[in-house]
Order: sequence, then C-alpha cells, then structure tokens
Amino acid sequence: MKGKQNMYNYDRSQHNFMTPSWQNDCYSYLNPYSYFFSQNFRPEYFEQMTNQYNPHYPIDNMPYVQNYDYSQNVNKGYVEEIKDYGKEPYVVNINEITKQNNNYRSALWTGDHLQLTLMSIPVGGDIGLEVHPNADQFLRIEEGQGTVTMGDSKDNLTYRENVYDDYAIFIPMGKWHNVVNTGRIPLKMYSIYAPPLHPKGVIQKTKEEAHAAK
Repeated sequence: MKGKQNMYNYDRSQHNFMTPSWQNDCYSYLNPYSYFFSQNFRPEYFEQMTNQYNPHYPIDNMPYVQNYDYSQNVNKGYVEEIKDYGKEPYVVNINEITKQNNNYRSALWTGDHLQLTLMSIPVGGDIGLEVHPNADQFLRIEEGQGTVTMGDSKDNLTYRENVYDDYAIFIPMGKWHNVVNTGRIPLKMYSIYAPPLHPKGVIQKTKEEAHAAK
C-alpha cells in the first residue's frame, strides 16, 4: 500500500486538522479496517487510529470524532406527505416525519387494533390533562423536552418524570396523564394507541381544536 509505505515521510505540518475538507470525509476513518481500502486513505491518521481506536480511549482526545459534523448525514431534504396510510403496508422514517409535523395531532396510520398519530406541542404548551379508559398509549419524543405526569385521578398525579429526545412514555389504560413542553422549541413526538382512539385521518392543528372535538 503506497500510502502506508510513505506514512513516516509525511509532512504533518502541512495539514490542518480543522479544515472543512478533513471534516467532510473523516467519518470514513472511524472504521480502522475499511478505511485503508478506500480512496480516502491519509497516512497522517494511521498512527492516531492504531493508538487511539479502542473503547477505553477518551473521546475528547480523538479529534477525528470530536470535530466531525454528524449533522451532514441527516437527510435535510426529507419530505413525506402527512396523511393516514392505514390499513395499507407502510414504511417511513418516523424520526423525520415526526419532526416535519407541525399540527397538534395528525393521524399517520390507523388500523383495526392500533393507531399512530404525530404530535407537536408548542413552547409552554401541553397535551392537556386527559385519561383513556379503553386504550393503552405509547409516546416517544423525537425532538425537544418536557415533563410527564400520571396518576389515578386528575387531582392525584403521583408520577412525574422529565423526558427528552429518544425517551419513551408508557401510559396504562385508565391513568390520568399530561405532557408539558418545558423546552425552547416545539416538542415533537408520536403516539401509539391500542386500540385506536381517534377517527381515521384526523388532523387537528391546535389543542383547542382537538378538545372541542371530544
């Protein structure tokens, strides 16, 4: 391998580890095996890789990880029509479509035994204290942060937890509950009801509209 043969003759002073071109392709160096077979092989990283690529090395001392802009891997052009696709087979990037939704509630898939809705709670807003006597509920947060409360009655909410990106919330049938947006951006999440709770294809732009429909 030509690069490996010349690695000790490489003039490291000529390379700036903070250049955009280095950041753009450094992701390929995270795998110390495959990167030697790619066109991105750079001899200046070989010594770093062999000395530092192990699970016990502090990540703050690994500039090829610390300085990498992972956001460039996000599909920023992702657009999916938000409508109810049930009861047909359906596959979707749930993270992206959840963040794309700006309605308080949008039904995405309604079947005979479960329903998935997308939700967006504005800054300072909440779902609203409610109870589902005939359905279990699952919530997952994709963006933002909040506080969830639950209890046996609306005056006795004994369960309280702070929740963030990637947190899941399980709400048993018959439990009063609420989720409050405590962050500085809209709280984006999706909800699964079993069995379905809302009409197929429902779209409610605000909490007030949703509560007026009850």
